[in-house]
Amino acid sequence: MTTIYLTTEINAPIEVVFNNSRDIDLHQESASQTHEKAIAGKTSGLIEKGETVTWKGKHFGFYLQHQSIISEMDFYTYFIDEQLKGKFNSFKHQHLFEVKNGITIMQDILQYETPFGIFGKLFDYLFLKKHLLHFLLFRNKVLKKKSEMNSM
Repeated sequence: MTTIYLTTEINAPIEVVFNNSRDIDLHQESASQTHEKAIAGKTSGLIEKGETVTWKGKHFGFYLQHQSIISEMDFYTYFIDEQLKGKFNSFKHQHLFEVKNGITIMQDILQYETPFGIFGKLFDYLFLKKHLLHFLLFRNKVLKKKSEMNSM
C-alpha cells in the first residue's frame, strides 16, 4: 500500500475550505489537466456523506472511471472518500482540516493499492505516485486560490 501525505496552509475560514474541498464543480475545475468530469451520482454542488460520484478522466493516455463514496464526514474537521469501483485494489482519501493561528491547515492522506502484483508496484514506483502527487498539488493550489479569494 502506498500513502501520500500533503499539507496545505490556506488563509481562509475552515468552513470555506471544507466546503470548497467537497465541491464537485471546483474539483472538475482543479482536475482540468486530466479532463476529469463527474458523470454519475452527484455531478454538481457539495457532496455529502453517503453520496457517490463517478469520475471519468484521462490518465496516462487512457480514459478511466473511478466511483467513490463519501464514507465519513464530520463538519468541518474531516471527510473520507473511498473507491467503490475503479482500477485500484483499494483507494482511500482522507481530507483533514484544523485551524492554527488563524490559518486553515488542510491535510490530505491518500492511501491506495495497485493491482497487477509486482508490475503494479513497479508502475506505482516509477509513475503513479508522482502523478497522483502532482494531481493533488495542482488541485490544492486551485482550492487555496478559490478559498482565499472567497474570503476577501
